[in-house]
Amino acid sequence: MNAPARPTAPELEARLREALAPIELRVIDESAAHAGHAGAAEGRHFRVEIRSAAFAGLSRLARHRLVYDALSSQIRRGIHALAIVAEAP
Repeated sequence: MNAPARPTAPELEARLREALAPIELRVIDESAAHAGHAGAAEGRHFRVEIRSAAFAGLSRLARHRLVYDALSSQIRRGIHALAIVAEAP
């Protein structure tokens, strides 16, 4: 049985757009910068920069939880590291 394909930046972007309707969004695949790192074999490295009205009034932790919740299925498929900058407008 084949393992599911590792997530891609466009896939993460589509999921975040669907879940959080961002005003601004950048998803950067930083995996190449981590080649040779022990965790690189465990999954990909991404940076998410997102601005959404969904974050209004929420703490930094709550904003990050919304991002993690939106990407939960992709995380299980092979995201080793996820750097998040999540802001309200």
